[in-house]
Amino acid sequence: MKLTAIIESEGDGYVSLCPELDIASQGDSVEHARDNLREALELLFECAFPEEVKRRLHGDVYVTQVEVATG
Repeated sequence: MKLTAIIESEGDGYVSLCPELDIASQGDSVEHARDNLREALELLFECAFPEEVKRRLHGDVYVTQVEVATG
């Protein structure tokens, strides 16, 4: 299953988020944050009841950019 991973710099590390399931993780590099998110997602699928996964799973997620006026 392919899911979205949004990774952003925070302090000295990185935070990763899967918006479809509202699961987050972190790491000291982009790759580490991504790998930790993958592990958290795999644990969710392994341990959670199917009803929990279904409840958390959002439909389509669109990642895009918007341009705003800054005054």
